[in-house]
Amino acid sequence: MSSPAAAEPAGRLTGVVSKFDDDRGLGHITADGAEYLFHCVSIADGSRAISSGTAVSFVLLHKLGRHEAADIRPV
Repeated sequence: MSSPAAAEPAGRLTGVVSKFDDDRGLGHITADGAEYLFHCVSIADGSRAISSGTAVSFVLLHKLGRHEAADIRPV
């Protein structure tokens, strides 16, 4: 099965943070027409917030029957 998002070396994908809720610590990344949920603890640099519109690279984890973004790094 092909990846739904643009691939980077070592299996990383690229996308853009489409929205982030500072109060809940939840956000979404849009990549190649798909949208992936993430929690602030998945931001690799330890910060607990990221701005909408930020270009990022990430990996996908399969959790609770869906894909979730993890190891999120601004590019």
